[in-house]
Amino acid sequence: MGKTNRRNERGFLFEQVYDFILQRIERGEWLGNEKLPSIRQLSLEMNVHRLTVFKAYQLLKEQHKVYVIDKKGYYVKEGNQQQEAEDKPIVTAYKKENQLAAIHAEAAVYQFSQALIDPNLLPNHYLSDYVKKVFDLYPKVLATYAQPEGDLELRESLAHYFVTMHKTYVTADNVLITTGSQQAIHLIAQAFIKPRDTVLFERPSYSAAIDTFKNQGARIIAVDITENGYDLDMVEQYMKTYKPRLFYLNPTFHNPTGYVVPIFQRKRLVELAEQHHCLLVEDDTYPDIYFEKQLAPPIYTFDTTGSVIYVRSFCKYVSPGLRVAAVICPLALKKSLVAVKSLADNGSPLLNQKIFLHFFHSERMQQHFSKLRIALQIRKEIMEKELAETNWQWESPKGGLNLWVKLPEGLNVSILLKKAIEQSVSFVPGVYFDPYSEQHSWIRLTYSYMNEIKIREGVRRLVAVSRSLE
Repeated sequence: MGKTNRRNERGFLFEQVYDFILQRIERGEWLGNEKLPSIRQLSLEMNVHRLTVFKAYQLLKEQHKVYVIDKKGYYVKEGNQQQEAEDKPIVTAYKKENQLAAIHAEAAVYQFSQALIDPNLLPNHYLSDYVKKVFDLYPKVLATYAQPEGDLELRESLAHYFVTMHKTYVTADNVLITTGSQQAIHLIAQAFIKPRDTVLFERPSYSAAIDTFKNQGARIIAVDITENGYDLDMVEQYMKTYKPRLFYLNPTFHNPTGYVVPIFQRKRLVELAEQHHCLLVEDDTYPDIYFEKQLAPPIYTFDTTGSVIYVRSFCKYVSPGLRVAAVICPLALKKSLVAVKSLADNGSPLLNQKIFLHFFHSERMQQHFSKLRIALQIRKEIMEKELAETNWQWESPKGGLNLWVKLPEGLNVSILLKKAIEQSVSFVPGVYFDPYSEQHSWIRLTYSYMNEIKIREGVRRLVAVSRSLE
């Protein structure tokens, strides 16, 4: 059979050529800045049409795996080789990484990298009373598993909560309990994304979500998010052009920027998603951490056609160790997620679900929310006051846990991080939140994890380090 640009039972031929090239790059067979075989050479070697090889190279170029030198050919971009131990020669098709994990591993006294709440602000003693209560109510709670989709009592309770909060129709059948929101994102990627599928992302976006979809082999296209939301004309054009499988969004107190997408855009996004058959994945992490008033309702409340999966995290400001999150979605989509979750862990821990069930709906919990918002607003204002004497730039958020800060041009963030860690100060470089890894002048500072004294001292140390580098 002669050369052809056909599709066989394993997919398009250009996709197979793409996998062949990518795996050799990640194995280190072709190194950074090394010239790759010509289109003609590779087409002869693999017995495919030249256009097939060209399409594979173009996809690798779009994904920043290779670059082109005019009239010379294609070259490997640096940083794409997997570092495998010599005694572990098996290489996966896609590089696995979690950039935030390395930063969080740094044992800094002044932790501005952890988007967590100071444990001293959480009602720990009150929670321990509820643990005892749960064992009284459910003496066999440790002797059984939960259902893969989650404890029915908790799912019914949360369905009632969402109906009451957002005046929208939700039943227990629409709710899936996951072990934290990060697992929910992972399950969605596993259930709905296959290698080379296009996924829309905000720019910047949650670093771990970027890594999750990249690890699944997704092709990421980014849409800028600003204090005014998105350029909806661009979103519509991208949906038409790239036909993405889904759009991952964090529209309320966005991580890392703190921005809130306005209501009219939320409604329009649902319309666009329905029109272009694009699933919206709404990650709602900090809706209760507002400093003035609750703002726009979640995007899923405008959905009437099953175009939105809503991921709601609770435990950051209840008890991070419980790791309880909820997913609201149409039953047809939920079945796919439950199937993947049953393979992952066969159900989140039942004890955690029962503790959360009784604790979250208590009167004390609601009082805790009110006090927590005041405490976090004070810490945010202290951080902003310490930064006020610099020429750094940021938009003061109306909720959430983070400041998204632009540093002066010419200040090397990588060097700043290294020197800051030497002074026991950590933060997250903005490039980690950029799907294209190009936003080198930004950093994320979290004000929720350190107390007021440590915020003042940590910011002063960070500013002093930055001035030493000018």
